[in-house]
Amino acid sequence: MSSGALSGIKVVDFGQMVSAPFCAKLFGDYGAEVIKVELPAGDSARNTGPFPEDVPHQEKSGLFFVNNTNKRGVTCDVRTEAGRALFNRLLEWADVLIENNLPRQMQEWGLDYDSMASVNENLVVISITPFGQTGPYSGWNAYDLNAYHLSGASSRYCGRPGEMPLEHGTFAADYFGAVSAAAWGLAAVYGRGMVGGGQLVDVSCAEAIAAAFVGGQNIGGYAQDGRFDKRTGVGMPLGAPATIMPCKDGHVWMLALEVGQWQGLKEVMGNPEWADMELFDDMLARAQNADIIYPFIEEWTMQHGKMEIMEKCQAAGCPITAVFTVAEAAEQPHLAARDYFVDIDHPELGSIKNLGAPFKLPASPGGPTTAAPLLGQHNAEVYGEILGLSAAQLAQLESDGTI
Repeated sequence: MSSGALSGIKVVDFGQMVSAPFCAKLFGDYGAEVIKVELPAGDSARNTGPFPEDVPHQEKSGLFFVNNTNKRGVTCDVRTEAGRALFNRLLEWADVLIENNLPRQMQEWGLDYDSMASVNENLVVISITPFGQTGPYSGWNAYDLNAYHLSGASSRYCGRPGEMPLEHGTFAADYFGAVSAAAWGLAAVYGRGMVGGGQLVDVSCAEAIAAAFVGGQNIGGYAQDGRFDKRTGVGMPLGAPATIMPCKDGHVWMLALEVGQWQGLKEVMGNPEWADMELFDDMLARAQNADIIYPFIEEWTMQHGKMEIMEKCQAAGCPITAVFTVAEAAEQPHLAARDYFVDIDHPELGSIKNLGAPFKLPASPGGPTTAAPLLGQHNAEVYGEILGLSAAQLAQLESDGTI
């Protein structure tokens, strides 16, 4: 990865589970040198799975594998004085530290921002937590779903009107927080000359979700005049057709609001007489009569497969898309054509398919090339090459339980 867009940037990943590891993976996938530091027991994702045939194995977790490609892995017990000293030497080497531990935990380890900045004044520290480094909730234990629902996102989107809100997809807040952190962490790296050294990038996953999923117009609008949007269930109340429709082999997401889109859908459906009624000329009028129009459309969709509907409607200028299952998405030819899937060899998992680079940089494509490390796999390599420790020193650290 030496020719990658981020070549030359040195990163220490001191994270668990999803947000910090995925953020560090994005750096690594585009050429940065990333060292993953784990406590001797390992990242808790190693024990989370999913596992092949549902048999738990510390080196076979799918969650750990997908979030830790293109990294070298070491162990270091920062709870001990020797471990902290070793960790601080890695910080002296690094440009970036990425972590997602609770603020009080980092303080207990002597690894709060001020302490780390005293070791390396040019260090950019990216801290990704559910609720941020300050505020009354900053010290709370929380998971991805806590951050998601604190933002009001479930009130806005998930569930039917008048019924209980629903959970959202697993790790949505963590992954979105990770992408936000990577973007602004990289900005901090390249801005060090302007601000006079490193700085703390404080990322709250809840705030990232609030800004993007809920939309500033909702939270800000309520603060200003008490108005906000709520979830509408399936479909849109102010335009139609705009909903999920069943079809012969699954479902399609249908959106045909503009005049040209509606005319395209009518053409694909064979210009049925009912669609020419003046009542259905306007999208708002169609929405007000959704109970009439949707049964007509469903009668047609149930006679056709979702790929057929999608391809014919797209050709007619109507944005209708097949609703894929995860299994179907994994076999989707469009993603394959964009080289979004790569095969990587792992000593325990064998050859395994993984997701490629999520952002395309034609001059330096990026993406995973090496498997997630085994626990402590690169202790000798990293501590020997980067810190200059001898074999005897490494043996003593291992004997002491520091690594």
